[in-house]
Amino acid sequence: MDLLAQWFGSPDFVACWGGVPMSRDQVAQMYVGRRRPHVESYLVPAQCSGTPVGYAQYWHAGVAEGGVDMVLGPQARGRGLGPDAACALLAHLGGNLGWRRVTVDPLRENLRAVRAWEKAGFRKVSNEADDLLMEFSSSAVRRE
Repeated sequence: MDLLAQWFGSPDFVACWGGVPMSRDQVAQMYVGRRRPHVESYLVPAQCSGTPVGYAQYWHAGVAEGGVDMVLGPQARGRGLGPDAACALLAHLGGNLGWRRVTVDPLRENLRAVRAWEKAGFRKVSNEADDLLMEFSSSAVRRE
């Protein structure tokens, strides 16, 4: 809880996640306890040290599909951790849970995140004026 409160209270962290820093009470209300079983939350560890460097979550949206979100701390960005963490999450969702479709909706202006999701195998499927939707589909992977 202390780590999440520190992250979600930091403008640098939440710039890519809603844009508004949260108090410890708001973080506790939003990200601890009440989210299960609808949303599963994880800390993203650094590759070598295992030190938490970000937050990820996923939720079911139907049979064999759902959505994910992830944000890394500023010190972890630009090091390839995002695509690696996304691939690990996709392996869990596809391999352990049998999901065939996963979506993510990064901020359009967060080009680093969009590129990271693309490196993990996501493709843009909707590019409306305000929203960007990306999809990872196991059937698309089989065709490539």
